[in-house]
Amino acid sequence: MSQPDIILEADDVVVRFPGPGAGPLGLRRRSVQAVNGVSLQVRRGETIGIVGESGSGKSTLGRALLGLEPISGGHVLLDGLAVSEGRRADLKALRRRTAMVFQDPANSLNPRFTVGETLAEVLRVHGKAPRGGTDSRVAELLAMVGLDPALAGRRPAALSGGQCQRVGIARALAVEPSLVIADECVAALDVSIQGQVINLFLDLKERIGLTLIFIAHDLAIVRRLCDRVAVMYLGRIVEEGPTESVFRAPRHPYTAALIASIPEIDPDIALPLAPMGGEPPSPLDPPPGCPFHPRCSHAEDRCRTGPAPALRRADDHGWACILEPGVLPAPVREPPTSPPPTTREAFPCPDPA
Repeated sequence: MSQPDIILEADDVVVRFPGPGAGPLGLRRRSVQAVNGVSLQVRRGETIGIVGESGSGKSTLGRALLGLEPISGGHVLLDGLAVSEGRRADLKALRRRTAMVFQDPANSLNPRFTVGETLAEVLRVHGKAPRGGTDSRVAELLAMVGLDPALAGRRPAALSGGQCQRVGIARALAVEPSLVIADECVAALDVSIQGQVINLFLDLKERIGLTLIFIAHDLAIVRRLCDRVAVMYLGRIVEEGPTESVFRAPRHPYTAALIASIPEIDPDIALPLAPMGGEPPSPLDPPPGCPFHPRCSHAEDRCRTGPAPALRRADDHGWACILEPGVLPAPVREPPTSPPPTTREAFPCPDPA
C-alpha cells in the first residue's frame, strides 16, 4: 500500500514498442524500450518536473502513468489503485481526479466539435455540468486560460496553435483534477501567456491542492515552478531530487550538461562548456554499461562494461552514476531571467477579461 501522502507511485515501469521492419525467417523483431525500469513517487500537492532531450521517454512515461499507454512491466498505483488492472468503475472514478494536457493540442481535439462542445462533453461525462447548463462554466474555463469566451463557437481548425493548447489546458481543468500531467504545455505559447498558464497552475495548487507532473524542455521554468525534478535519459531516470539541490549541485554528468546549456541573455556572463557531445544512441541498440558513457567526457573503462548503474541516494537526492559527485563541475550560476517567474508579484500578468 502507498503512504498517505503519496498520490502516485510507479515501480520499475517498462514500456516497449515493436521495432521497425520484420525479422528474418519470422524471427521476433527487436523492441524499442521507451521506458526502462522507472520508479517514481509523487507526493500529494507537489509539482515534479520531468526533463530530458527529445526521445528520452518523458511523454511515454507521462501517458503510462495515467494508463493511456500500456505498460510491459512494473506497476503504477494511483491513490492506491493499480492503474492498468483496476475495475472499469474504479478507473472512471480516477479519471474524474486526473487529467493530461497533451503535447500536440491540435490533434488531441475533435475537429468536428466546437470548443464549447469539447468542454461541455467533459463536464457532462464526469458529472460536472452546472444545473443551469454548461455555457457559463465553458465561458469561465476559457477565461481562466486567457481565451475570449466568444471562441466557444469555433472549431480547432479556426484556432492558432497557442489557442488550441489553451483549450487543451481548459479541458484538463474542467474536472477540477487533483493530479494533472502537463506534457510540454507551454512550449507553443508566447512568454506572456506562459506566465498566465504558470500562474494558473500555482493558483490551482493553492486553491485545490493540485498535484502536477510537468514535462518540459525549458529547465529555467522547471526550476522556478517545480518542487522536485527527475532527469530522464534513454528511458531511464538518471537523477532525481529537490529542484534546488539538483540545479545547484548536479551529480550526474548528463544533468550537469543540460544545466550548462541553459542560455544566458547577459553577454558578459561566460557560460561553461557542456561536457557532452554527439547524439543519443538508438533505443533499438543501447550501449552496454552506462547508457550515457558514449557522450560523457568523464567516462572511465568501468562505465563501458557491466550493468547500467542504479540510482543511489543521499539526502533525498538520487543519481545513477558510479563517479563521485565531486568529479563533476558544478554549474552554480543562476538560471536566466527571461522565462516567466512563478508568482504574480514577480510576474504581474493581467487577468484575462
